[in-house]
Amino acid sequence: MEKIDPTVKKETGYIALWVLIFSVFMQAVFLVIGKWDLPVLWGNLLGGFTAVLNFFLLGITVQNAVRKDEKESKTLLKTSQIYRNLMVFVLAGLGVYFSRFSSVIIFNTWAVIIPLFFPRIAFSIRPLLSKKQG
Repeated sequence: MEKIDPTVKKETGYIALWVLIFSVFMQAVFLVIGKWDLPVLWGNLLGGFTAVLNFFLLGITVQNAVRKDEKESKTLLKTSQIYRNLMVFVLAGLGVYFSRFSSVIIFNTWAVIIPLFFPRIAFSIRPLLSKKQG
């Protein structure tokens, strides 16, 4: 197994931190509107874990793709995208199934799905934070 590039670790840590921050905020919103319960927490953990894992796997893929020729890189990136999207779909699908269609409610549907967007939000606000620091 190859060593994980420090940039992949750093960027995954950045994403994980923001997913945690947004997750705490989301938990607070559920609490304030009176809809918080354990399925909200479990759903948030599943969605947040899936989002961070998806980003980490993307980083590993890019790390490996830069060492290959152009054709191999494109194939690797496309294949990775398919498998990562499938992973997100399956994990989110399990979360939705166990929140809506199962006799046992383990997850809250919204709490599973919303954290999947946290990495995108984190990268959208990153330029704003960089300007303030610089």
